[in-house]
Formats: sequence, C-alpha cells, structure tokens
Amino acid sequence: MSEEKTSWHPGEIVPASGIYQCDCGAGHHWSTDVKGHRFPPLPAGCTGGSWSVKTETHPDD
Repeated sequence: MSEEKTSWHPGEIVPASGIYQCDCGAGHHWSTDVKGHRFPPLPAGCTGGSWSVKTETHPDD
C-alpha cells in the first residue's frame, strides 16, 4: 500500500484489498474492496468525499 496516499475517490483503482471507510466522520460507512477493482460510489446521503483504509486484508502482499 502506498505510504504517501491515504485516501482515494470513488472510481479510482483500489491499491490493496481491504476494508475502507468514508471520510465523513460518522465511522459507519465502509466498503470491502479488492485490489485492482474501482472504488464504489460513497453511500447515499454521505457527506464524505473519499475512501480511506480501515483494515488491510493482506498486509504482507
């Protein structure tokens, strides 16, 4: 995973498989994403603008 970039916008390529949460601050919106796929849109009504990693699923890959 890139040490420089910490958030990704919907439609960008997922850099590493993991569980991502939106940046709205509510902490309850999350998405499980697969490396190489594109990030999904944020949930309906979400005030956030990007996804950030909450838990990496394969940190040693």
